[in-house]
Amino acid sequence: MKSKAAQLRDLLTGSVLNFLMEAHNGLSAKIVEEAGFAGIWASGLTMSAGLGVRDNNEASWTQVLEVLEFMSDATTIPILVDGDTGYGDFNSVRRLVKKLEQRGVAGLCIEDKLFPKTNSFIKGETQPLAEIEEFSGKIKAAKDTQQDSNFCVVARVEALIAGWGLQEAMRRAEAYHAAGADAILIHSKKKDAGEIFEFAKSWDGRAPLIIVPTMYYSTPTEQFRAHKVSIVIWANHLLRAAVSAMQQTASTIYKEESLMSVEDHMVPVQEIFRLQKAEELIKAEEKYLKSSFIKQPNAIILAASRGSELGELTQARPKAMLPVGGKPILARLVEDFRSHNIRDITVVAGYRPETINIDGIELLHNPDFEHSKDLATLACALQKVKDNTLIMYGDLLLRRYIVRDLLESDAPITIVVDSNVRQKITDKVKGDYVVCNVPDDRSIFRPDAHLVKCLNNAADNPSLQAHGQWIGALLVSGTGQELFKESIKRLQSRPDFSTLSVTDLLDDLVAVGHPPRIMYVSGNWLDVNNLPDVERASAFTQGVTYQRQL
Repeated sequence: MKSKAAQLRDLLTGSVLNFLMEAHNGLSAKIVEEAGFAGIWASGLTMSAGLGVRDNNEASWTQVLEVLEFMSDATTIPILVDGDTGYGDFNSVRRLVKKLEQRGVAGLCIEDKLFPKTNSFIKGETQPLAEIEEFSGKIKAAKDTQQDSNFCVVARVEALIAGWGLQEAMRRAEAYHAAGADAILIHSKKKDAGEIFEFAKSWDGRAPLIIVPTMYYSTPTEQFRAHKVSIVIWANHLLRAAVSAMQQTASTIYKEESLMSVEDHMVPVQEIFRLQKAEELIKAEEKYLKSSFIKQPNAIILAASRGSELGELTQARPKAMLPVGGKPILARLVEDFRSHNIRDITVVAGYRPETINIDGIELLHNPDFEHSKDLATLACALQKVKDNTLIMYGDLLLRRYIVRDLLESDAPITIVVDSNVRQKITDKVKGDYVVCNVPDDRSIFRPDAHLVKCLNNAADNPSLQAHGQWIGALLVSGTGQELFKESIKRLQSRPDFSTLSVTDLLDDLVAVGHPPRIMYVSGNWLDVNNLPDVERASAFTQGVTYQRQL
């Protein structure tokens, strides 16, 4: 693989227009690379802003160097660093080049202003420029210092910013090129690219040309190609986008004193872990520490039912494949699981299994789905029940925090119960309502509750008070996997096994002295059983909070 410096030189000297995207820390640099960019612009403005200081050399060059080291370590693509004026005279530039090369930075861009610099968009016309001879000396010092012949030194010409005109910009660019600059960056703060194109025409390809269209952003990219620009730098856009998102999120959380409105609009923590390469560390620990580790979670989704109450909507597909908000329910579940780093996902199908066309899942089949209930469907995936196995009905929509909190449970078996239901059950009630040893007191520290009895869709004991509804989600962890499998095997020996539901398994666990733990929630989920549910589900995917109540 080519060195980063060689990669940058190829971008500068190639026959096609290339693009560098701004980054200001290791995380943003990784995002730039994953987006597909071939190189990174380490912006002085955004690195300073990330440190909370002004773009006036208030961050020392050693502090900037530390940021650059994290950026370089996080990526495999070249970094062109915005080195301001070189942080001093020619001697400062020599030491800077040496330290940049040591950290794998591919190139340095310096501008012909005086140290300490001020951002070009802040009264640029009043800022003094360096003497041509002095700045040319910095370029020569940089080129004489570099050890890698591919290391690139870019001279940034500020004459147009300062209002000194095209002739002065050309005079400076020619001098810097003669001093050894590998490319010229011509800068402008006008809202159209006219003076940039005038310069490009006069420059006529004497050396690679770089532009930064922050102000003239509406100019069609094809015009940059037509004027033989080598590289376009998108100079500050990731930081600006991040600031907007952070301001909105912080304001919302402050006003609402809750995370409910923002949680589904942010990447899950697992995405941060992925960008940090947490999985690589886990594999390294397994290799080098030779000790036991937490197993990666897996998921089983029960999706055998057609959902006959939905009529024609499910005539050609199972209920789990019903589109809600433009995406099948099952696809939403799989997406939610993957956001929590669950990659091993098994779907047990029944009705019209050929219509389940979701990538990255293992598809099993319950051939007797028409004459059996959900426990028989679950039994088809018994071999997939492991440590940290999430089991869920395939018609379920829920806020992602529910999955996150469930995965954090350390109980052998945990079920999720919606405590919004708190009244006596009658024979008109539909749903998997449960009795627990203690009700949800809605306190910050919720009670340590466990299951007493499932009421199984009917008023089989009118004297009992339901403490909530099981939503169709449970977690099997640690020793729970053996308890779970033993319970299924016991129930499989019964002649009426085909008529049993997962709630019968939960009752069996209670009967043998291993009652599942209760994780109480208050709404923020929805199952899709009938036509009114479809309308509610569509609203739910748009962020409307729906709480099921009797």
